[in-house]
Amino acid sequence: MFKVKKFKLSNGKNDFLSGLTVALALVPEAIAFAFVCNVSPLTGLYAAFIVGLVTSVLGGRPGMISGATGAVAVVLASLVIGHGVEYLFAAVLLMGMLQLLAGIFRLGKFVRLIPHPVMLGFVNGLAIVIFLAQLSQFKNGIGATATWMSGIDLWVMLGMVALTMLICFILPKLTRAVPASLVAIIVVTMLAAGLNYTGIYHCRTVMDFVKMLDPGIQTLKGGLPMFHLPQVPFTLETLKIIFPYSLLAASVGLIESLLTLTLVDEITETRGQGNRECLGQGAANLLCGLFGAMGGCAMIGQSMINIKSGGRGRLSGITAAVGLIAFVVVGARFIQAVPVAALTGVMFMVVISTFEWSSIRIMHKIPRADAFIIVLVSAITVVEDLAVAVLAGVIVSALVFAWKKGSRIEIHAETDQKGSKVYHLSGPLFFGSARNFSELFNPATDPGDVIIDFHNSRVHDHSGIEAINALAERYTRLGKTLHLIDLSPECARLLDIAGDMVEVKVYEDLQAWHIATDRLG
Repeated sequence: MFKVKKFKLSNGKNDFLSGLTVALALVPEAIAFAFVCNVSPLTGLYAAFIVGLVTSVLGGRPGMISGATGAVAVVLASLVIGHGVEYLFAAVLLMGMLQLLAGIFRLGKFVRLIPHPVMLGFVNGLAIVIFLAQLSQFKNGIGATATWMSGIDLWVMLGMVALTMLICFILPKLTRAVPASLVAIIVVTMLAAGLNYTGIYHCRTVMDFVKMLDPGIQTLKGGLPMFHLPQVPFTLETLKIIFPYSLLAASVGLIESLLTLTLVDEITETRGQGNRECLGQGAANLLCGLFGAMGGCAMIGQSMINIKSGGRGRLSGITAAVGLIAFVVVGARFIQAVPVAALTGVMFMVVISTFEWSSIRIMHKIPRADAFIIVLVSAITVVEDLAVAVLAGVIVSALVFAWKKGSRIEIHAETDQKGSKVYHLSGPLFFGSARNFSELFNPATDPGDVIIDFHNSRVHDHSGIEAINALAERYTRLGKTLHLIDLSPECARLLDIAGDMVEVKVYEDLQAWHIATDRLG
């Protein structure tokens, strides 16, 4: 089923170094998402390791980074609160199975149905979400009681963030031998360590961030994830509890993963495999459920860090996952000392590179409906979630398309040598144009013999077929002969026209019909 391509040694160094950069950025996010899901930090870190490793090896998009994500965490948080963490593991296990089924039934191809304005809105909305998420690093405390930094604390934080961003901006202009973000993290970490050692000022580190979330945690050190079958009753009642959460988490995870895959495709000018990505995500989450992890999906922020740092192959994702678990097992002291300002600066650079600034410049050049969809999807992504935003964008795009296409059906009428009136129909006949189609004809004034030529028109749905049936009945009630010529074979079979006065001629040029296949999925 899977063909794992050989790694290209020529890009091995870039993949390895960019993977280490991503590993550093994964740690605080995995911990933060774990707290969002109301589970321990190790549960989130294990998810980042398992999902990242499995999808890097088996997934359909080399260079894309997956791990524990906020989208999945938010969906499963209430399940943990209501039933406990063991039900979370069971739900993640079922989530993986559902995603595997999506891959087996080749549902990944449907990401092609997402219009480009929806993609732009998705990208811009996620950039804004990433930016807003980083603002919490400029606060003291968490939740409603948190207060904004002020005085020397704020200025030091801003200075270190600015230094990180400056290194990320300038270094690529001098050399691309090493990822700029990795150099920035190391330099700012050394600066923070010096300030902390001298006692001049204490810079907030990853460990300080973790203790702010849970003062009882003293270290991030842990072992490798161990096999853990969810301790829940395997009954129909348990299935009723976890299935809604699993279905929603699986849907959100696949939507975010497939959209991130499409975005990386555009940036790298290569093509990933959507169906294979579904299988990879499913296998990863299934293992998460069996190894005590919270599950996850693709991460657009980390994927952008990886791509911008030069990571293009599977080795980058594998390095990120292995580096993360290495930090947990043997390098916890190092990762705990990384200042959050350095990671915040890297994420701000991700925001700048992720946001589609061109979408602002083209707003007055594109159709107003497309501009509205970009803004709508961006706004819903920020205030609600990705799945709702994409669904809303697709629905609005479909309605706009239906409205435009529905108004473009027209006829050209003429009288042939036999005295029959011939209507040459142009445009698609479907639910959006069915009413206009009916209003184009006037059976009462037409002659006794009428021909409707569908050569330049196609019937796309049941509404179109019913419109033809209704029109045919209007002619037969008046005792007039109606000929329908060049209809598609499918439409001809579905027509239910009473009487022998209606003649149906099937369109025989089957080569003009194109059927979507899974060949590219």
